[in-house]
Amino acid sequence: MNYQALLCAGAVLLAVGGASFVPSVAAQPAPNGEAVFRQRCAACHQIAADRAATAGPNLFGVVGRQAGAGTFKYSAAMKASDLTWTPANLDRFLASPTNTVRGTRMFVALPDAAQRRAVIDYLGRAK
Repeated sequence: MNYQALLCAGAVLLAVGGASFVPSVAAQPAPNGEAVFRQRCAACHQIAADRAATAGPNLFGVVGRQAGAGTFKYSAAMKASDLTWTPANLDRFLASPTNTVRGTRMFVALPDAAQRRAVIDYLGRAK
């Protein structure tokens, strides 16, 4: 059997018939910020106005807050960072905490950009 001829005939039929043989890639649903927070952040962080800090600071109202502000015992590097937690700064920090604030005690990164966006949106709603 001449497979090359068969493949060519199949390609012609597809082209003539207007069919597409290109597999479609379904868009991934946006991550749920609350779910990602629970999975990746909640072991160290709280996000409720009436909760005490645990291993990390309480992140209630963090968007717009000065980094290192509050009663949590932040590292000297975080206190001296002069960062305000804007969505852009949070994104940069969550992507690489130790490169954004050298000397921070937070070392867990969130490398997936969609997950970072979802968590930052979730944090922004906690006010």
